[in-house]
Parts: sequence; structure tokens; C-alpha cells
Amino acid sequence: MATQLNGGDNSDLIATLQARVKELEAENARLLSQLANCQIQEQVEKKLHGTDAKETKSRKGNRKSGEKIENVPGYNSRFMSHHSKRYVALKVMYFGKRYYGFASEAQMEPTVESEIFKALEKTRLLVGDRKESQYSRCGRTDKGVSSVGQVIALFLRSNLKISGANDVGSGEIALESQYEGEIDYLRVLNRVLPNDIRIMGWCPVPVNFHARFSCLSRQYKYFFWKENLNILAMESAGKKLIGEHDFRNFCKMDAANVHNYRRNITSLEMSPTDVRYGDNELWVIKIRGSAFLWHQVRCMVAVLFMIGKGLESPNVIDMLLDTTSIPRKPQYTMASEVPLVLQSCEFEDIKFICSSDSGEALRAHLVNECQSYQLEAAIFHEALLNYVPLSEDQPTREIKKKPSHVPIMLRPTEPSYEERRSKFNSKHEDHIHTAHLNIVGLPT
Repeated sequence: MATQLNGGDNSDLIATLQARVKELEAENARLLSQLANCQIQEQVEKKLHGTDAKETKSRKGNRKSGEKIENVPGYNSRFMSHHSKRYVALKVMYFGKRYYGFASEAQMEPTVESEIFKALEKTRLLVGDRKESQYSRCGRTDKGVSSVGQVIALFLRSNLKISGANDVGSGEIALESQYEGEIDYLRVLNRVLPNDIRIMGWCPVPVNFHARFSCLSRQYKYFFWKENLNILAMESAGKKLIGEHDFRNFCKMDAANVHNYRRNITSLEMSPTDVRYGDNELWVIKIRGSAFLWHQVRCMVAVLFMIGKGLESPNVIDMLLDTTSIPRKPQYTMASEVPLVLQSCEFEDIKFICSSDSGEALRAHLVNECQSYQLEAAIFHEALLNYVPLSEDQPTREIKKKPSHVPIMLRPTEPSYEERRSKFNSKHEDHIHTAHLNIVGLPT
């Protein structure tokens, strides 16, 4: 039996709802009629005046709602569609210190991606808007993370008029002879990009290529100072991470979008570099896998550091990988983003190229950047040599003790995947219920 609302009669409520539904249906029919009339009018204008009239109308400012207007003077990528274009992959290097990650969806500026699109628009290489360019990226690195091997793919303007430049749809990569006369994408883009972003190479790719889903594997490098870390213990623990595992306790969980937390780590190696500072030595962890979860590398490195410091046993890796026994991730701070580098993204039959002139200019730029940072380091080193040490008669302040280490398995835990999904589903159902009440005109 239907329940009564606010003490009212059921029949009156039903009649009110039915009347409201009829009003909404009438309004919907009226809007559909207006839409149909607009479409008919647009088709008539197109037949009478052709596409030039439509473009002229757009130039006068009568653009459709939501159509993007480029901010480059005298340039709208939508009107570049008559140019020849080709689908290409670009290999991108960036130093991530001043960027809010690679992707631009977070509404935080600057991002690497937003700077690349500014350069594409400024150089008039972009054909159509971002959606029409069939843009894809290999990965979304976090704020502060760098890369020397990020890969993106999209349609760019081309100098070549042959069909192979526009549609390499057979799955075969264009022959090198087809590069002759083509736009030097590296030279054009690198001249306008910020100093901490560079295009390292380009390659024509089939139109069914996707920078993310066509990627076979990715390799990250994480640099760290050896100091007093037990490298042997870290290497022993690192071997436990190799293989296919459920890494939900080694990532930031995104239960709304990610439902499978199994990933395959194919290799994890540690080795010293040739960089030293006094008695300290710079080491690097190289981690390769088919794909990675959000913050996965930084979480794995954080646990390895705890093991290297003797705070945890290598067996803690086995316990965290046993998601049946440990369904809730213990709370711990992940490793810093600054030393993390996306080293490479591997694809089948993709060979990045650059002209000799662009290659030499790129090399000269990178050498100059290295020397600039070494100069900065020299200044800080000079300050270290000239700091005023404490005299023997100067009172020393008591050094605060660091908080004692709490074993990972004794720490508070985060919600499990199932708990997160249950909460998400509950919110989703509440949203649908509220939307339904708004439709029928009842108070929420």
C-alpha cells in the first residue's frame, strides 16, 4: 500500500504527479520541435550558401554554444581542417618540478599537457580541436614527477599531400622516404616550448594507435642517496614485488574508476650511478611493468626505504601483497615525487626520429640546462663551505627526538575496496533519488 506524504490523500498526490509528468512531457515536445526547426534551418542555409557562408557567420561571432575559440590572434584550428594532416606519436621530456602533473584535467595550472597544447596552437600544428585531433597520452604523471620518455599521439598538420601522410591505416609504419619535405615537428615545437619541456622525437603511427592502450611496458627510475640504507635487504624485498600481484596496498585507491588492482612488475633492479657527493653515493631503482596504479611506484619505494633503514622486515612485502589477510591498506607516507622519472614507454614497431639539426639543437639545450643546474649546486656547495660553525662556548639547543617508528601492520588502516565501493554506490543512489524528486517537483 502506498504511504501518505505530509498527511495528504494518496489520490491527490497521484493526480498532482500525473499532472506534473504531463507538463514535463509537453515541455519536452516543445523543445524537440524547436531543435528540429533549427536543424532544418541549418541544412537550408548550407544548401543555399555553402560552407563558406557558415564560416563567415562564425567569424562574425555567431558561434555555437560551447565551441572553443582559440586565443592565438588570427588563428582558429577549426578552420585548418582543409590542410593535409598525419597521425603522429611524439616523445616528450619534461622536468616536473613546477608543474601540477602531466594531465590538465585537474584544473590546476600549469600542467605539462596545457603547455604542449599552447605550443601546438601557437605553431598552428593543431588541426581541429583536442577531440578531433584523436589525442591520447601514455600516462598521467603526478605533480612534480619528471619524464624523459612520455608519449602522446594526435593528428598534426602535414606538408605532405600523399594519402600515406593522412591515413596510415594498414598498421604499417610509413617509410622513411615519406619524411622528406615534412614539417620538422621538433624544431617548430621546441622553439616555443618552455625550457623544461622538450619534444625528443616523432614517428608516424597508424590511426588505430593509442598512446596508452598500445603501450607494451613502462619503466620508471627513482633516484636516492644511499647513505646508511641496507641495499641487500632492499634488493631482497624488491624481488618479492616482481610478478603479477594485487597491489591495492601499494597505491592510492580509486574505487570509483579502478576495479582491478592486479598489475605485473617484470623487473626491479637497484644500481649505483656515477654521481657522488662526499662519501655519499647516488643510486637508482629501475622498475618496469606493463602498467601501474595511481602512486604505485612511490608507495613501493616508500616501503623499500623502511626496509633499507631496518625499520621493517622484507617479509612485510609478502604481508601487504596478501590482500585476503590485509584487505585494508595501512597508512604510510609515500616517497617524494621529485626523484621519480618516467624513463620510457615501449611500443611495437615505433621508432622515433628527429632531423640532425633538431637533434643537435636539442642536445645543446640539454647540455646548457645541465650546466645551469650544476652552477646552482656549486653556489649551495660554496655556502656549505662557508657556514659559521657553532663555537664551543655557544649553547647548543636540544635536538628533538624523531618519533619512534610504528610498524606498518600496527598502523591505522584505510577503507577497503569493498567499503569504498559501497559508499560510492550509496552516494550514487542518493544522487539518483534526489534527481528524481527534482523532476517530479517534490522537495528534497
